[in-house]
Amino acid sequence: MRKSLEILQASTMELSHLMRQALETNPTLEDITETISLDEDGTDPEEADSLEYMNETEDDWRDRSILEGRSSQWSQEDEERRQRLYDNIVSPETLQQHLQHQLDLSLVDPKIRDAAQSLLGNLDERGYLDLPLREIAARIPHSFNIFSQALDLIKTFTPAGVGAAGIPESLLLQLERASGTETLEYKIVRDHLEDLARKRHPQIARVLCTTVERIAEAAEKIGRLSPNPGGDFDPTGNPYILPDVVIERDEEGRWSARLTGEHLPNLRINDFYKDMIGKNGVDSKARAFLRDQIRDGRSLIRSISLRQETILAIAHKLIEQQPDFLSKGPRHLRPLTMNDIADELSLHATTVSRAVAGKYILTPQGLMEMRAFFATGYLTSDGAEVSNAGVREAIQQLITQENNAKPLSDDAITKALQDQGIKVARRTIAKYREQLNILPSHLRKSF
Repeated sequence: MRKSLEILQASTMELSHLMRQALETNPTLEDITETISLDEDGTDPEEADSLEYMNETEDDWRDRSILEGRSSQWSQEDEERRQRLYDNIVSPETLQQHLQHQLDLSLVDPKIRDAAQSLLGNLDERGYLDLPLREIAARIPHSFNIFSQALDLIKTFTPAGVGAAGIPESLLLQLERASGTETLEYKIVRDHLEDLARKRHPQIARVLCTTVERIAEAAEKIGRLSPNPGGDFDPTGNPYILPDVVIERDEEGRWSARLTGEHLPNLRINDFYKDMIGKNGVDSKARAFLRDQIRDGRSLIRSISLRQETILAIAHKLIEQQPDFLSKGPRHLRPLTMNDIADELSLHATTVSRAVAGKYILTPQGLMEMRAFFATGYLTSDGAEVSNAGVREAIQQLITQENNAKPLSDDAITKALQDQGIKVARRTIAKYREQLNILPSHLRKSF
């Protein structure tokens, strides 16, 4: 069961790595090109490799763990083997790992190192410390001075701008790292950032005793700074993501889903080792070893088959539930929950959650996480359903089409959506606008 869950949750790239590792460590497995039957051990494939089997084994595994008062019944050797598998899976370095490595190499007082460790855990994905330093210090037994020194240490790390309390401070850290604190760009960000956002170049030039042209040049340099210093470590920005599923339309206009992974090994048990077990004269220890390897190999093959079947079944249900999204775009993504798909496939919602975790699907609307298909939403005045993603898309369209001299306020966006039959609270509009990285109306205004 543990192996089945690991394989179910693995992306196509991770699965390829696991399969090739199995080929190297299990002598009874071989890679072939032709299609084979997976019921070589005599079990009924309709039972062993079915969605119902996944359900039953998950129930049994969970119930047994609860009754025995433990979360697992695997040996220490099994746990070490599992850890080795995970350790060998290549994944992009995260921002936290990047900063932790720099902290490990820093020669500082142990108290400062401990405080810095706590601060790293409170940085968001952009690298910002969005909690007050005193609030963090109050929860951990170190003085505020120690935490201040720890934060100063983090601000020296790369990428420049991490450890800041927000965008203005991050920009200042980047400018200071690049050219010091006496530059025109640094002074503009430090004292005139709001005027810069409103493009009041003449006013800034007058205060700083320089020309409008020089302010415009400085503004261009400031615009090249990163408001998201941790963005390069965003796993969703990995350019090497491969889709696990592709949704396509045939010549007759019907949608279909297919799994990727034509490059994956095609595994089966080598007949030589199966025959060897039945031969006389084979050492008992060798026979026991081969039995274990064959059993593990068959278990792996069944788990892979089950993974593929489950993911493909979910993809087919997504096509049934979201045809308008596939044809017309994000605005038409309807509310859908994992429970909805689980009920239709007679699965547990946790199984669906594991199956879509970390998986990507290539659609006519672009490459997206399978999880993105699942979202809550709103009921329009005419009874139609629109998802959160659809509301964000509507906000984006409204702002794209607005008059730059008179940008729409959050209240105006709320009213415009109500005119479209979508009733959303103003605070929700503000939240969605921030998620879209759209500035408030007074900062979007151009003169």
